[in-house]
Amino acid sequence: MNFEFSEEQLMLRDSVARFIQDNYSFDERQAIARSQEGISRDNWNTFAELGWLSIPFAEEHGGFGGSAVDVMLVMEQLGKGLVLEPYMATVLLFGGLLAKGAGAELQAEYIPRIIEGSCLGAFAYLERQSRYELADVLTSATAVAGGYRLDGEKVVVFNGANADHVIVSARTSGKQSDEHGISLFLLPTDAPGVETLSYRMMDGQKVANLVLKSVEVPAANLVGQLDRGFALMQAVVLEANMALAAEALGIMERLNAKTLEYTKTRKQFGVAIGSFQALQHRMVDTFMDYEQTKSLLYRAVCALGDEKEDAATAVHALRALLGKTGKRVFGEAIQLHGGMGLTDELDIGHFAKRLMMINTTFGNGDYHQSQFNALRYNNTGAAR
Repeated sequence: MNFEFSEEQLMLRDSVARFIQDNYSFDERQAIARSQEGISRDNWNTFAELGWLSIPFAEEHGGFGGSAVDVMLVMEQLGKGLVLEPYMATVLLFGGLLAKGAGAELQAEYIPRIIEGSCLGAFAYLERQSRYELADVLTSATAVAGGYRLDGEKVVVFNGANADHVIVSARTSGKQSDEHGISLFLLPTDAPGVETLSYRMMDGQKVANLVLKSVEVPAANLVGQLDRGFALMQAVVLEANMALAAEALGIMERLNAKTLEYTKTRKQFGVAIGSFQALQHRMVDTFMDYEQTKSLLYRAVCALGDEKEDAATAVHALRALLGKTGKRVFGEAIQLHGGMGLTDELDIGHFAKRLMMINTTFGNGDYHQSQFNALRYNNTGAAR
């Protein structure tokens, strides 16, 4: 396999890296996190001007027509800066559902607005009882004259606090956990009957719970086919899992670099603690965790770009490994920094919190391991 990036991809990566270095210091990030919205609209407009919001969209909609590799490069650099702006929620989830499943009219109306930065979106899929199962949906969509009436509750909606539009999964037929019978609907967050409760997560992100009470949605706002929204959700979430792993890789790289730098300056018994062989072994272990994760990330990206490959198996393997390596990397970073590694004044603890949140988004390591086993092996335990 060729893991060399093209000149255009290197330019894209470097542009994001320069922005993080010049405009997204830890102090600036913390100021954004403490603001009322929890994001910077100015930064979001800059993302649009630099073309980052257009990367995954087709050229016919004004997009860049980029690949999974391009998304990976952007997300890795955003991870290094602990960026709070809703690239994942708006571009990859909300925009991904529109790009893969919406009709031409909805695509023409909303995708250009995402690209220009004027539309902030969200994907409301999670419910209190559903944990990691996308098909566990109790929110109902009842057919009425001219459209549907939505009733239910969605929790932990990423960017739900700032989104002006949201795509909601709702059950139009079947039982609670049936894959068939789920449909997706686009609606404005200020529609009559929508109640929003926003709050901050431990990693600084602002999310929201949405309560839907007899919310009227026109039939034209159906995203994808009626009763067949599950496959569309699966496809978009699969790519989102890869993007989250890329973000985590950027975080792991920064944690390793900062820990190495600290062990060269922190002294005990008159010498730098980095000279202690036991600590050197531990840092080598975290470096290997980073390299193993990067290798599986590249493998998953290649699989997503090849129709002959089993992309789901590769992505589940990646997320299962990340559940272990990410925990070891942030654990060792905190241990080697000592108690100060958990203080709000140092960025180490914030990197760790973000890694923990990534490990619970769309399934933790154990969940992805079980999904990998189900795909990779048949009931007799023999490899497929």
